[in-house]
Amino acid sequence: MSKENEMLEELKKIREFLTPPPTPPPPKNLLQEFKDFIKTYKVMGLAVAFIMALYLGRLVQSIVTAFLSPLLNNLFILIGFLNPAVATADPSSYPLNLNPTLFISELITFIIVAIVIFILVKLTKRLGIE
Repeated sequence: MSKENEMLEELKKIREFLTPPPTPPPPKNLLQEFKDFIKTYKVMGLAVAFIMALYLGRLVQSIVTAFLSPLLNNLFILIGFLNPAVATADPSSYPLNLNPTLFISELITFIIVAIVIFILVKLTKRLGIE
């Protein structure tokens, strides 16, 4: 009889394991559905990463345009790889002078965007959206 009770208990455990869990109740309203969507798909994290990457790319591009390109162009003129007449004819393609204001303006823009995103993330966390 003990063996039968053990088998019955084991069958009950299997039945409990195989029964599907109850479906969660549907969201109450549109705002709750929106919050669930943002939480489920991590929309805020994706948006923050995309925006920060965009402005970080602009910052790196400004470093190259403001500092590295003029240094390399002048070096190439000294070595003889670049014709000085070509470089001075089109200064936008071959910048020869350092331009730190371009980098500084992009840096200020990056810092402002980072602060705004930080504030938005703090606000959304208070609303329960992560």
